[in-house]
Amino acid sequence: MVERAIINASPLIFFSRSGHLDLLQAFANDVWVPEPVAKEILQRGPQDITAKAIEYTAWLDIRPAPPPPQHVLEWRLGRGESSVLALAATQPGTEVIIDDLAGRKCAASLNIPLRGTLGIVLLAKRRGLIPQARPVIESMMRAGLYLSRRVLDNALRRVAE
Repeated sequence: MVERAIINASPLIFFSRSGHLDLLQAFANDVWVPEPVAKEILQRGPQDITAKAIEYTAWLDIRPAPPPPQHVLEWRLGRGESSVLALAATQPGTEVIIDDLAGRKCAASLNIPLRGTLGIVLLAKRRGLIPQARPVIESMMRAGLYLSRRVLDNALRRVAE
């Protein structure tokens, strides 16, 4: 388990909409949501399941994010990804949870540890937290997660499914 993870909007949406928010708590001791990410989700309205998760899940910790440093701004990421990376840059050893490819490349260029939605599900399977990864991933795909058949099949092979 990692000490701290900072999550972007899309992974948070997939975990909450699919009913697997608890996997985030099993992944990290502290799960931080940068304020710009929280604002983006809360704009969806109080009826949105992810907005409710942010409002009522005590272990999701909304944190102010510093202004993104120039080397993050140069990637021209969205506000959410930029705030995740800016906050992570001030917290050495923190892992970020980002699905966006450009955001992942930026994190890698900054040597910020990262994992995506799929990686957390596979880790949960390896740790025995879920009996099978496929149903969890498929529920996330119904919630909007896009994975090509090739990526899905390769991932499931890695956990012997």
